[in-house]
Amino acid sequence: MDLLSALPALLPKAIAWAEDQAASAAATGQVLNELAQRVARRVGVTHPHLIRVAIVDSLPMPQDPELQAAAIQTGLLGPHMAGLTLGHSVLICRGQDSWRLLSHEFRHVHQYERAGSIAAFLPVYLQQIAQFGYSAAPLEIDARAHEQLAP
Repeated sequence: MDLLSALPALLPKAIAWAEDQAASAAATGQVLNELAQRVARRVGVTHPHLIRVAIVDSLPMPQDPELQAAAIQTGLLGPHMAGLTLGHSVLICRGQDSWRLLSHEFRHVHQYERAGSIAAFLPVYLQQIAQFGYSAAPLEIDARAHEQLAP
């Protein structure tokens, strides 16, 4: 699949899926304790009290075949991924939670806050993934640069 060409058609489905997953995680996720809020603030989060962390057995996969194929092709979702941030909702695979991963995901929360919404963030983020690849996407580079090994 040529993701750059497919992106305009995939974006509405991706945004709807992401908003649905974010709402689900927000309903079941845990609020951050003071230490985690401090880490979130340190990586730029303005409203750490809104973050909810849901520990999951595996990251959710879109049911839509095209969206699922794109997510797997780009490396956004799959068995090797341990975390996913959608707005203020952070999903972490059971047993994978670490300060390094949490601070990385909290930096994505900061990026969402700067964009203003899931619908505003995803077009930019997915365009970067399609253009540069997951590892070289500027927003991923930024998140990796803010990873912390300890609070």
